[in-house]
Amino acid sequence: MAQKEVKEAFVSNLNGTSLGEVTLGSFLAPVCLIHRAFILVLYYQAKGTLPLPLPLISHLLLDFSLLVLPLVLSCTILSDVLLQVIVCLTFLSACVLCYICRTSFQSSALQPQKIVSNFLQCSVQFHQVPFVTLFRVFVNVKTAISILAVDFSVFPRRYAKTETYGTGVMDFGVGAFVFANALVSPEARRREVTGSKLSHITKQIQSVWPLLALGLGRLVSIKMTGYHEHVTEYGIHWNFFFTLAIVRVLASVLLVVLPAGQPWLFALLISGCHQFALETTELKTFLMHNRDRSKDFVHANKEGIFSIAGYVSIYLAGVQIGLYVMQQRHQVKDCLKMLFTLSLGSLLSYAALFACQTLMEPVSRRSANLPFVIWSVAQSLFFMSLLGLADMVILFSKGASACRFLPSSMSFLEKKKTDSPVSRSGVKVERLCLIQAVSRNQLVFFLLSNVMTGATNAVVDTLSCSSSFSVCVLLSYMLVNCLVIYVLHICEITVKFW
Repeated sequence: MAQKEVKEAFVSNLNGTSLGEVTLGSFLAPVCLIHRAFILVLYYQAKGTLPLPLPLISHLLLDFSLLVLPLVLSCTILSDVLLQVIVCLTFLSACVLCYICRTSFQSSALQPQKIVSNFLQCSVQFHQVPFVTLFRVFVNVKTAISILAVDFSVFPRRYAKTETYGTGVMDFGVGAFVFANALVSPEARRREVTGSKLSHITKQIQSVWPLLALGLGRLVSIKMTGYHEHVTEYGIHWNFFFTLAIVRVLASVLLVVLPAGQPWLFALLISGCHQFALETTELKTFLMHNRDRSKDFVHANKEGIFSIAGYVSIYLAGVQIGLYVMQQRHQVKDCLKMLFTLSLGSLLSYAALFACQTLMEPVSRRSANLPFVIWSVAQSLFFMSLLGLADMVILFSKGASACRFLPSSMSFLEKKKTDSPVSRSGVKVERLCLIQAVSRNQLVFFLLSNVMTGATNAVVDTLSCSSSFSVCVLLSYMLVNCLVIYVLHICEITVKFW
């Protein structure tokens, strides 16, 4: 076979992994986030100051080593021992937390119970939407890693997108990306519609032109270069950029036309109707078994077109969660209640998922069926809960160590408003955080990752690379992506396409 056909076959006919393994992978990013914070706390306690020496370079390398490197290794050479890795890192984090607490208790006249009680009653202020920024950034970073790693043999085939049914890590990535966009949508931010509903819909259509342009650019470049493509993902002419654009417009129209306040009901209704059509009509057979793609545009792009209903449902569910998360909360205990609610929502969604898989059919990203919608929401809520819990641990460490430089989406409310902490070199601490850098230009990061993926495949024979060389290529690729986005952040450049 030609090289293109070999690569297409390499990512085809896969069945995914277990729900438990996908869930297990969600623990790594929060644990790494805590480790990054604890290293800064220990340095602060030892030296009495932050940031690190040569802050522009050292903080980038620290963030890359603790936030990106583990994610790359977890889906390559450490994938078979991921459980052991997470357990060891969690144990190490617990030991460091105990050390920080012990130091705090010794320097304070209060009893441990009183310190914890005071922490729960503390007032907090948000630098960004709690946990949402972390969720969106890590989904973006994991996506960037996966779209290139999947072309290497070191990347486990069970993590790649499934052919028909199954739960691969990359299958969740697609649903999580749509969910993440919904969390910060205008509807989730409770922005009122200005002018007529028609003018609002027109604005939403105009706002997605960058995604349509990127989708068209990807289509043209793939056809011109003969780049390998997995046709059963979206179709011959369709791609994920088109899906993102159309889902955004359709969801915005629905949220304007339909009664406001309960997007989750419409998410359930749309996904339920879609599942009903799959079960009672020839739609499922058409999507899974009809191989005639030359008949018309619908036949050529059936997966992309008919999966829209599922992705719109995920988007509406994300808007509902965004409305809840965006509510004002002023105390730590209120944030913990929110985390409990998100965790409970994840648990109930998983229960519904098991019921659906038992009574109907397994998860299918290809058809975006009801189980896929529920799984995407359940796993997203679980991942958000873990990131929120990590942020709570970091906030507690921030108070215990009196380290106001520690990166966190929250900080304790001070009586007097103070400016952002500034390093010895005159650089604000927020500008030293890779998470903030990716958050600032998320679409640019995603676009850059796609371009770099194509460029890497053009110069590297990914299928014949050894495991060690593959990891080196992936780390170099991610370092370039992170460096570019970090430089834009340092220069305070926000790239807007509209």
